[in-house]
Parts: sequence; structure tokens; C-alpha cells
Amino acid sequence: MQDVFAIDKYRSGSYNDRVEQEPLAICKYGDNVLHCKAVPIREINAGIIELAGRMALTMKLAPGVGLAAPQVGQSLRLVVMDPSSGEDEKSLMVFINPLIIEQEGEETCEEGCLSVPGYTLNVTRSKAILLEALDLQGREIRLELRDYPARIIQHELNHLDGFLIVDRVSTLKRSLIRAEIKKLRKRGQW
Repeated sequence: MQDVFAIDKYRSGSYNDRVEQEPLAICKYGDNVLHCKAVPIREINAGIIELAGRMALTMKLAPGVGLAAPQVGQSLRLVVMDPSSGEDEKSLMVFINPLIIEQEGEETCEEGCLSVPGYTLNVTRSKAILLEALDLQGREIRLELRDYPARIIQHELNHLDGFLIVDRVSTLKRSLIRAEIKKLRKRGQW
């Protein structure tokens, strides 16, 4: 079933070569695009498909398991995820305008984020979700995700709404992290 989302189905040979050479820059905590609500995608065109492909490449090279369009400077409701960390090509999924319509359970685990490198924080999320979205062909999909895949997509949907893992911790911890990042920025390390 997940094979339906594989980006390779939407690429030609020349496109594939071009995408492999052009990963995108990942925005870091503090960049304005990460703190705004992303806009819905109204039309799935070649630009959206190319963006999804470049996001998948960027995620794989980072390495990461999920990436939202705002993390690469695009305020669009587009997410790529691969719970296998690139080990299984068929596990790559693309979600356009994703929306959680049901959730259940609760679990707290440590999470990292490509936009907050060097930090892992405990975040509480739903254990299972029911997700609605469009695939790259514009087909409506409904998918039940549990455990790790559910955690990944919830993390990425937070990005679409302008929130990062830093925003999900106590005010004191957030202030300490912001101060550390400010020092790193001053030294040109952020």
C-alpha cells in the first residue's frame, strides 16, 4: 500500500538525475518560515512533484525520517517521510495537505529535528492517528499510522503549523535553548 506514495513513480530518468544533484538547504530554528502556518497546495504540478523529490533527497542525505516544506523554506503543506531512514525505498511517503482526523493514546519519547540540530527533547504525542491527505497524483488517501510512523507525521504536521519541538517544552527549557542558539548564532555556528 505504501508503494503508492513512492516518488520514483513520478520521475523520468532525466528528472531523477537532476534531483539527485540538488538537495535543499534546511532552515534552522529562528528562521521566519518555520514559525508561520503553511498554506494549502491548490494544484499538484511539476513544481510540487520536483519539490517533493528534492525534499526526499534532502531528508535522506541529512539523514532524517521526515521533512516538511517549511523546513526547506517553502511555506506549503507538503511532507515527505521515510520511517526506514532510507533502508527501504518503498517506505518513502509523500503527503499533500495532510490532516489528522482521529488520534488515540499518548506516549512521550525523545525527538530530534533537522531544523534544531544537536538537540533532542521529550515530546508527548498520540500513539495512533488517522491521517487524510492527497498523494502526488491528487488522489485522496486515508491512512492509519501507529507508533514511530505516527510520531513522525505528527512532528511534521507541527512544522506545517509553525511549531517546532522547542515550542513543545517548558518555558524555562525553551528559554535555555534559545539562549544557547543565540550564542551559537553569534559565533556563526548556527
